[in-house]
Amino acid sequence: MILSDKRILQEIEEGSIIIEPFKRECLGTNSYDVHLGKYLAVYKDRVLDAKKHNEIEHFEIPKEGYVLHPGTLYLGVTLEYTETHRHVPFLEGKSSTGRLGIDIHATAGKGDVGFCNTWTLEISVAQPVRVYTGMPIGQLIYFVVEGDIETFYATKSNAKYNNKTTRPVESMMWKNRF
Repeated sequence: MILSDKRILQEIEEGSIIIEPFKRECLGTNSYDVHLGKYLAVYKDRVLDAKKHNEIEHFEIPKEGYVLHPGTLYLGVTLEYTETHRHVPFLEGKSSTGRLGIDIHATAGKGDVGFCNTWTLEISVAQPVRVYTGMPIGQLIYFVVEGDIETFYATKSNAKYNNKTTRPVESMMWKNRF
């Protein structure tokens, strides 16, 4: 079951969903619009290695925007910091974003109950497109969880993305054992 606008507002009032900054006009019928933060990042190396720490370079999107190009993976970040304590948050692209040829996540659209942070976006584009800080980039949808939760994301000892940030975060795959 997906939460409606009224239910999202109720959960915000109860503190089980936190969105900062929250703007009432960004609340849709059953979702909340999130916006592109001011930082992007790209990997320093062209060939990435799943077993090593692949470093990234951060840069700020200039006022006149920044042109994204096909063939490069850009990491972006949501302007909004979110917390979800009773529901599963899903981040999806907006149709207007998709119609510009912008994909905002390769595989990581689902968050975990207890995730408390900004969202790192895995951005790729079909053709060159200029993006701007603060532009609508995606929407959060909240699903009801069936059953009790044993371990919330923020309390997991092996959670790799718990450090609060306003910048995109690189892959932490290298922390896994394989």
